[in-house]
Amino acid sequence: MEKAPKLSLSEYEKNFDEITPAFSKNSAVLEANRCLYCYDSPCIKACPTHIDIPTFIKKISTDNLIGSAKTILESNWVALTCAKACPVEELCEGACVYNEKGEQPIQIGRLQRYSIDHYFENNMPELFEQKESNGKSVGIIGSGPAGLACAAELSLLGYKAVVYESNEIPGGLNSWGIAPYKSRQADSLKEVALVESFGAEIKTGITVGEDISFDEIFRKHDAIFIGIGLGNSQSLNIPGENLVGVVDAITFIEDVKQEVWTNVDVGKKVAVIGAGNTAIDAATEAKRLGAEKVMIIYRRSEKEMPANDYEYELAKQDGIVFHFLTSPIEIMGEDSVTGLKSLKMELGKEDEKGRRVPIPIADSEFEIPVDMVISALGQKVKKHFVESINDLQIENKLILVDKETFQTTNKRVFAGGDCINGGKEVVNAAYDGKRAAHGIDSYIKSL
Repeated sequence: MEKAPKLSLSEYEKNFDEITPAFSKNSAVLEANRCLYCYDSPCIKACPTHIDIPTFIKKISTDNLIGSAKTILESNWVALTCAKACPVEELCEGACVYNEKGEQPIQIGRLQRYSIDHYFENNMPELFEQKESNGKSVGIIGSGPAGLACAAELSLLGYKAVVYESNEIPGGLNSWGIAPYKSRQADSLKEVALVESFGAEIKTGITVGEDISFDEIFRKHDAIFIGIGLGNSQSLNIPGENLVGVVDAITFIEDVKQEVWTNVDVGKKVAVIGAGNTAIDAATEAKRLGAEKVMIIYRRSEKEMPANDYEYELAKQDGIVFHFLTSPIEIMGEDSVTGLKSLKMELGKEDEKGRRVPIPIADSEFEIPVDMVISALGQKVKKHFVESINDLQIENKLILVDKETFQTTNKRVFAGGDCINGGKEVVNAAYDGKRAAHGIDSYIKSL
């Protein structure tokens, strides 16, 4: 692999600096005073955790920042990450009535960050009453946003919440899977500390099924919550996948997330296979690490790409080149990557999901010179893990749960986050974990 030259530390820091800066006090108050406090609050309906957005904004305008933070946290335990990483233009801000007037919507994400930053800067003042211990215990597998939200809610309900995390640093997706120019690992660890302040115990470096058996987990706890997210990207299933310079997008993003930029090697010319949000993150990170040229390779058209509009525009601003209607058929090279043999595609009829099927164009084979290939075809559920738990039903490669209680087909087991929805936003996982905690509470009380 021909590597891109290393940058200076100051260049790396500049490249990965936050793309959305924090509000100053004056700017926050001015923005908060723009809110119309709508009677029907479409922004609340658009937020998966249903934060009372007009109320928290109104409290900013009256300088009641602790009250504002409390309003936010009552609905969302990972509010700092969500404030920075949520696709607000498609959720709360996209629903703002100012859009209908052709004006800029209220900057809800930045206002939420302003309140939550203040809360953490003031050492997390105690805002919530905690019920007395009920003597019951819940084991939570995974410390991502779903697991943290479940642990926080259960702790306040009087349960002993014990979180098992295979990584040495907790936080799951929030700590390891979000591009540093959106949210830093330190932000996620503040949320971890908040959950721990409620009495939740987070055990890191413990892989359930290896370091501790499933039988022991079931013996120790009255119920189990699974918030394991998804595994690595799916295989490309083409020749050359084992060459030096071919990496999985999740692994690459995790390496970048450690923020030791000089330790992450990147090719001069990089091809990212796939066009979802993960693919965009990998591509923009490769560019910011110093790659001369980064390409997104996608077998369908721009119209079908899974990435949201914000991510797409960000990638174009970073100079990412998009090869639409292009399908890789072989990674070239002897020991390391030298090129990507591909076919041009055309779109046929729609499949069962409503997406038009890509069809190879005869005699359209061509080669793209590249030094590195990043696979970002979408993740899959950790099959071996879920199959190790008795009576756990899988549907469309995801854990099947009741939509109200988040209970699985194994009555003692609940689940939420990416492992049940296939990979939605952090805010969706936060909602799942919170609601699952109440499902667990109802289940244990019914015994």
